[in-house]
Amino acid sequence: MATMTGAEVREALGAAVDALRAAGVEDPRLDAELLLAEATGWSRAALVAEPGAEVPPAAGRSFGEMVRRRLRREPVAYILGRKGFRGIELAVDSRVLIPRPETELLVELALEEQPGRVLDIGTGSGAIALAVADELPECEVVATDTSPGALAVARANAERLGLADRVRFLAGTLPEGESFDLVLANLPYVAERDWPTLQPEVTQWEPREALLAGPDGLDAYRALLVTKSAGPLCRIGRLRSGGLCVEVGEGQAPAVASLMRDAGFAEVETRRDLAGIERVVIGRMGGAA
Repeated sequence: MATMTGAEVREALGAAVDALRAAGVEDPRLDAELLLAEATGWSRAALVAEPGAEVPPAAGRSFGEMVRRRLRREPVAYILGRKGFRGIELAVDSRVLIPRPETELLVELALEEQPGRVLDIGTGSGAIALAVADELPECEVVATDTSPGALAVARANAERLGLADRVRFLAGTLPEGESFDLVLANLPYVAERDWPTLQPEVTQWEPREALLAGPDGLDAYRALLVTKSAGPLCRIGRLRSGGLCVEVGEGQAPAVASLMRDAGFAEVETRRDLAGIERVVIGRMGGAA
């Protein structure tokens, strides 16, 4: 897409929308508006209200470069370098998954439980841990990840949001010998067989290790839940009444619920997201893990 020096907003948007639509982008108008707003420093409302406004040359060049990146199917969040999640804005890049709206359900469950101590397994950008810390000021939060790059992004987000003293980030999965009222986990759950059906924004740009989890997408949850001698969850000490809440893919809730029951969780329930998909599985031990 050529840079349009001196183009009006309507012309710049129109050309970008046409190019993005031809490239198979799912919501070309929204993406074009977000990118032009970023390039100009104007709000999307201002772009709509002033379609005849001239795009400054420097902004036009910047917009053209961002559109070219989007045409390569780079996600808008990576182009902008940020993504909103509940009441906070997170810096994101290709070291971490882009936070999804459905993941906010885990934070909502934490608000219901009002835990004193929370563990966030597989924190990525820090979205869940930082949102819980932001919305539950009295809660102590520990967050883990096996990716050094993800931990670097999460720690930087915590510093920028003023929450660094509220969240402790650790390398690995389960901190040993600690007790938590609630454990939250958004682990990889994409089945290998489904990988070719995903959008290029996912398969070409987001970290595979944070997405793929074996032939049926359940390997990460088996590693967490399937008992071997005492069982992996025992290494974090005691799970109290809040228990374990995990996000799962479409159609996976029954299998993960079965894994929880086999691991000794006395009460297991599921919650649906706004699309009606069973998105979260909750297990409560009612005693020692």
